[in-house]
Amino acid sequence: MKEQYVTVEWMPSMRGRLRSIRIGRRSLGYLLGVGLLLLLGAGALFSSYLQMSRKTSRYAELRQNFDELRRRYEALQRVASRRKEQIASLQKLAAEVSVRYGITPRKSPSKSMISEIRGNQAMKPTVADTIQTYNFLKSATVSEIYHRYAFQWQVHTRPSLWPVHGRLTSPFGGRPDPFSGEDAGQSEFHTGVDIAAPKGTPVHVAADGVVTNASWESGYGKLVIVDHGHGIETYYAHLSEFLVVPGEEVRAGEVIALSGGTGRATAPHLHYEVRIHGTPVNPWPYLHQTHVAKVHTSRHNDLGL
Repeated sequence: MKEQYVTVEWMPSMRGRLRSIRIGRRSLGYLLGVGLLLLLGAGALFSSYLQMSRKTSRYAELRQNFDELRRRYEALQRVASRRKEQIASLQKLAAEVSVRYGITPRKSPSKSMISEIRGNQAMKPTVADTIQTYNFLKSATVSEIYHRYAFQWQVHTRPSLWPVHGRLTSPFGGRPDPFSGEDAGQSEFHTGVDIAAPKGTPVHVAADGVVTNASWESGYGKLVIVDHGHGIETYYAHLSEFLVVPGEEVRAGEVIALSGGTGRATAPHLHYEVRIHGTPVNPWPYLHQTHVAKVHTSRHNDLGL
């Protein structure tokens, strides 16, 4: 059988000589087959490359996420470790404060407790009790703790002492404005009494209690507030110096400050108030049958007061 050929003719240029090439149909088939195989191979390689590229990108993303999760896990571990240390330290603190303020009264040891103690098994509050006590103490003010858990040491709860020795210069209730001298009628209500005292005179607390404030207050100047329990508070204003801090326990007659003329005052004196459940009352009933305070034997004696 005579082999058939395919003739391909082309002219390199307009004036050039016509050229031609003759290729056998069998050879042409071989060439087309090889070209098709090469094309398929190149396509397969390109597809494999794309898949590998996607997998590499995905691996890098997963590795980054893994590293991030590991860092977060390590951070959480550190936080958890600190929380455990805090809870461990708070257990002892909460137990002591609970007993001190009457939250958890002391109990007589039972036979089982004695057995545990003898067996060297430490008696500790639970984590839940510790956290509950801690949250209350963290959010509560000194006054709230005092009202809820009265101190056993408190004996004199009723104000029964003159805070300083001096004469009354301004009564409780309506009075003329001390700055303008005009009669302000009901608009000028004096919430306490003023007792004349030179600057630096020792100021004595009128009853046992807890200091809830020792700071500058508008109008009052330097002010000390003492909570005596049962809703009774006493205010000591226009002071020149504090000798106590908030949260400090004080006993009747103890020196808590020095008098002065800070705030809205025309001259050095002590402004003294008695409040019941936040409402100012006339201090005179607490003063007219009492005596001037004597210096309480305390740490303030070191100041020579």
